[in-house]
Amino acid sequence: MIDYSQIAKFFETEYPLNKEGLAALMSLFVNKDIAKGTSILQSDTEEKELRFLNSGIIREYYASESKETNINFYTKPQFITDLSSFTGDIKTKKNQEALTDVSLLAVQKSDFRALLEKYQCGKSFIEQSFQKLLKHKELTEYNRITKSPEDLYRELLIYKPHWLQNIPQYHIASYLNITPETLSRIRKRIS
Repeated sequence: MIDYSQIAKFFETEYPLNKEGLAALMSLFVNKDIAKGTSILQSDTEEKELRFLNSGIIREYYASESKETNINFYTKPQFITDLSSFTGDIKTKKNQEALTDVSLLAVQKSDFRALLEKYQCGKSFIEQSFQKLLKHKELTEYNRITKSPEDLYRELLIYKPHWLQNIPQYHIASYLNITPETLSRIRKRIS
């Protein structure tokens, strides 16, 4: 049986006016249980499904030949799709990996697009999602450029303590763009 409680709650709080077509959208989602360590999205591929995280932890990162740099962690029920790739039919530059066992709801792009043709709420959802995504990206970029790793770590302590409790420290260090040893020194200074 598919658990729709988290996604229903998400729509009630994030998009309360988009009731039209919501039942049709929900019926399109299929449940996917993903094992820890599994790749969910790979760079240089096109995003083919709209995914909602029901439970678990996912890291999002960029990878080069020499290193991986974490750019986000998904720890609460929310959409985790690379919307630029999904809506623009372009290849993503991002990777996603399950850091724990994960439960997702997913709908295929073709099915979602057919729903957009039928219901206005889907268009509004995409527009609002893009606005939130751009706002978050701008704030993250600003913080990474203007704040020290120690300041960024302090913000994680305040705003995302669940990250620090549930995500391995070497992943947190990568997110802060520092070495695990530097993170250890920052943690000692702050304690």
